[in-house]
Amino acid sequence: MKTIDDLIGQGQVAGKRVFVRADLNVPLAGQTITDDGRIRAAVPTITRLAEAGARVIVASHLGRPKGEPDPQFSLAPVAARLGELLSRDGISTAFAADTVGDSARSTVAGLADGQVALLENLRFNAGETAKDDAERGAFADELAALADIYVGDGFGAVHRKHASVYDLPARLPHAAGGLIATEVGVLKKLTEDVTRPYAVVLGGSKVSDKLGVIDHLLEKADRILVGGGMVFTFLKAQGHEVGKSLLQEDQLPVVREYLERAEAKGVEFVLPVDVVGATEFPDLKTQAPSSPVTAAVDAIPADVIGLDIGPESRKLFAAKLADAATVFWNGPMGVFEHPDYADGTRAVAQALIDSPAFTVVGGGDSAAAVRILGFDENAFGHISTGGGASLEYLEGKTLPGLAALEG
Repeated sequence: MKTIDDLIGQGQVAGKRVFVRADLNVPLAGQTITDDGRIRAAVPTITRLAEAGARVIVASHLGRPKGEPDPQFSLAPVAARLGELLSRDGISTAFAADTVGDSARSTVAGLADGQVALLENLRFNAGETAKDDAERGAFADELAALADIYVGDGFGAVHRKHASVYDLPARLPHAAGGLIATEVGVLKKLTEDVTRPYAVVLGGSKVSDKLGVIDHLLEKADRILVGGGMVFTFLKAQGHEVGKSLLQEDQLPVVREYLERAEAKGVEFVLPVDVVGATEFPDLKTQAPSSPVTAAVDAIPADVIGLDIGPESRKLFAAKLADAATVFWNGPMGVFEHPDYADGTRAVAQALIDSPAFTVVGGGDSAAAVRILGFDENAFGHISTGGGASLEYLEGKTLPGLAALEG
């Protein structure tokens, strides 16, 4: 896979229009960015290209608009933040009010060497996400007309067969940006060149979201720790009652089979020994204090919803991570957005920091939790910008965006 190191080293970008497919899909509260991690992660590649004399055209999606302009999904707040970050290096940024229309064409035409333009949300065009190859290709043709070179750097989108991710690289000379190159290098350390013991921590709400990665990791990991809402399907599979907790009964047979396979292969499955819950789901908007209940996993009251791993489980998980040489973590241990149920996720994050292991936080809610709970991002080996992409890579799937860059 060619990278921007190759492009810049060979003097190929100076004076050229370089299209950078970034992932600037940040969470918003109204028009306020609540976590700018993905924007900050995109800056190094954009800066390197601009400083090498490229005319940089940045594009991204945001949210799930219906293939037409929708003000609530505008990238305008992102443009303001990106411009603020790039201005620290003396790089000016313009914002186009569309993706391939008059505003995009005139904004790109107005770029001087070393300047940056951000296009409006790619998903305002139905062709970006179209299932039809011809419709997607037609949109890719319009994007290609804006640029001379393509750089893929939106790791959080490489598992999508979208026009700007999959079809556009086939139309232009292409290379991987620094972020994608880093992400792929890290994932290879989790799949091809693993330093053991290798521990995996999985959380999140639904076990069905993680079935593929669990199946694949049973062949790779030495130890799998499970928390979050998904753990109650595992506990039920072991014969425990789980009260009003999230339960996917249709997944019980496959979960039982995974537990049996793990035992047969010598892979240690670590489940909580206690949980923290409540009789009602907490109010995340007001953060009003709730009434937490702590219970052993074999004594969860019938009227309780499990919302976090308990204090003994936090100690157990920390102990199981202490001697690991490699740790991958994807998914919070509970409803970390509420202070009464954040301690499990906080304990796992702290255990990764305390561990001498190479630690990878697998994007998504895990990365958000690290920042929301106030941890130093530099204390982890790597924080991924793509939760879904990371999981699909670990499942052994071919990711369309990476395949397109390798082509």
